[in-house]
Amino acid sequence: MEPFRIAVAQLAISRDAAENGPAVRRLMREASARGARLILFPEGMLSGYAKEQIGSWDEVDWDVVRAELRAVMALAAELRLWVVLGSAHPLTPPNRPHNSLYVISDEGRIVDRYDKRFCSSTETQHYFVPGSRPTVFEVDGFRFGCVICVEVNFPQLFTEYERLGVDCLLFPAYPVDTLLEVKARAYASINDYWVALSGPAQTSHLLPTELIGPHGLVLARVDDGADLVVADLDRSDPALDIALNKARPWRALVNAGDFYRAAMVDDDPRSTDRTCV
Repeated sequence: MEPFRIAVAQLAISRDAAENGPAVRRLMREASARGARLILFPEGMLSGYAKEQIGSWDEVDWDVVRAELRAVMALAAELRLWVVLGSAHPLTPPNRPHNSLYVISDEGRIVDRYDKRFCSSTETQHYFVPGSRPTVFEVDGFRFGCVICVEVNFPQLFTEYERLGVDCLLFPAYPVDTLLEVKARAYASINDYWVALSGPAQTSHLLPTELIGPHGLVLARVDDGADLVVADLDRSDPALDIALNKARPWRALVNAGDFYRAAMVDDDPRSTDRTCV
């Protein structure tokens, strides 16, 4: 299978979707020119991020957010580019929005949306309605899943995506410390899938925007002064052979439950007596 080229963005986020939208489309064009099939943007990229740019949802002009989203969708169709775009997604008043990722196909349609499930305490009490399900979609034979920021603290989400057969986890964030990248690299290695990390320019000192390989090592990172990194998901890369072709199948076999059971003994007293010397 041919490698899959992915672009990961690191842009400054403003409180005005009329500024954020054109910045998103500029990087979409650059990613397309560099051969990318999908581009990932940071958490809250289009609408502005709650607690940082947005203090109250009354400050947001949702008509402008929708207009900019439609313009992104139209350009995705023109460029034949998949776009995963962070934004607040408004619900019916008086319900608060979701903290979401729009999954926009290369035909310019929203084919799915990931709504952050494990929001922070502040988010849940003041800003967002949590989501309730994982999101998995496929492009060119590669399966993608989505998590957002503080969900890094819930390992069950990352295990769930491994069991759903995800090849690459899309992971935008607005981080508050440097540990998020450490955890993301651990999850990539444990679950043997790629992880694409996307953070805003405001937090680049805390979180590098990068692509992590299934072995837990960084494959590509945004350069100083740049706002985009483009890299390949390459299943034929020799450096990933153990992770993709040995470790991941072995883990699936173990999780099925029979691998160790067949090797156990139940009639040896030196095994059953756990106090013997």
